Amino acid sequence: MSGVVRLAIVDPDDSSRSNLKNMLLGIDTLWLEAECARYEFFIDVAKQTTPEIALVSLDTDPEKGLDLVLKLGQEVPNCSVLVVSSSQEGRLILRAMRNGAKEFLALPLNLEDFMTALGRIKQTKQTSEQGSPARSSQIISVVGVSGGIGCTSLAVNLGCALAQDERNSVAIMDLDMALGDADVWLDIIPDYTIQDVAENISRLDFSLLKRSLTKHNCGAFLLPRPVQMEENSVLTSEELKRVIALLKATFTHLIIDVSKSFTPIDMMALSQSNTVLALTQLDLPSLRNIVRVLQFFDQYDNIADKVQVVVNRIGLSDSQISLNKALETIGRDIGWQFPNDYATMIESRNNGIPLVEQAPRAKLTKVFQQMAQSFSGAPAEKTEDDLNKKGKSIFSLFKSK
Repeated sequence: MSGVVRLAIVDPDDSSRSNLKNMLLGIDTLWLEAECARYEFFIDVAKQTTPEIALVSLDTDPEKGLDLVLKLGQEVPNCSVLVVSSSQEGRLILRAMRNGAKEFLALPLNLEDFMTALGRIKQTKQTSEQGSPARSSQIISVVGVSGGIGCTSLAVNLGCALAQDERNSVAIMDLDMALGDADVWLDIIPDYTIQDVAENISRLDFSLLKRSLTKHNCGAFLLPRPVQMEENSVLTSEELKRVIALLKATFTHLIIDVSKSFTPIDMMALSQSNTVLALTQLDLPSLRNIVRVLQFFDQYDNIADKVQVVVNRIGLSDSQISLNKALETIGRDIGWQFPNDYATMIESRNNGIPLVEQAPRAKLTKVFQQMAQSFSGAPAEKTEDDLNKKGKSIFSLFKSK
């Protein structure tokens, strides 16, 4: 179970169901996967949407509701059942628990009681998964300090490298609404874009969002920018927050390629991220801009501590500013560096084939694989050129100078 819990409701009473829904939609750690107005239809809904928790209201017909609780345990065993009712009659509570309910709460639902019950269900589920500790979903945003600096190549190739690990499920979101080209890097002609998600935001659920994603044969899924440039303001920041919540509940890793305009939706993506990769190069305009960007991020408590500086195209030319000077200019450690390999990268982009498939033995690809391992929790493999040292620890050489 990830940090966001997917839940489905069944309550034949429209008013009661609406009240429950409105309360649950205000909980960031909860995703309302589906709602149902008929007890007899809910088994099919649960099988199709596979929620982690089913919230069953008994008030309309306690007998049908209790029968549903029993059937859920038999036919959807991975779904934990939480029962709610305005009746607190001891016999009703006992029957619900005997039929398999994990929790029984009173209506009208108290938020604190609900969150406490939710925590108990999560803890029980994690304990029962022998040898399989729960993995938290990671959101990684990539931001560049100028155009053409390599943000999309970083986002796409990191996502594809992460997808090589069968334990990972990866989605890539292109938030450059006007000129994003993540689909070109993956040679994908998508049937749906983020525009389709925006147009259906009021009824967005797991199945609809999954249909809006296009899967690459490396295993990563892509949610691309709109087709038409006039559609470049398709989402509000709050709507994007809903999309991110569902992707977070569905995938172990979400990679977001943000624009360089720092729009409200870009800032929302950055605030929701676990890590922000700020990409620069060793030239004067780029170093000036990375300092400006870092100073800008320092104003936001929900972004500043997440930033890792990444230097791209090391060795591009003899006129590049030295790493030592760059460290003095930036004023903080550099997390990763990528060697310049123009020919390999251009061939990968023009063919629409990610580096892990186009050039799996290239030094550039190895750094992407090491970065992916760091976000997967897997130990990095040493290469014959000791790329692990070149990736992170090389900059410690300059700290004492």
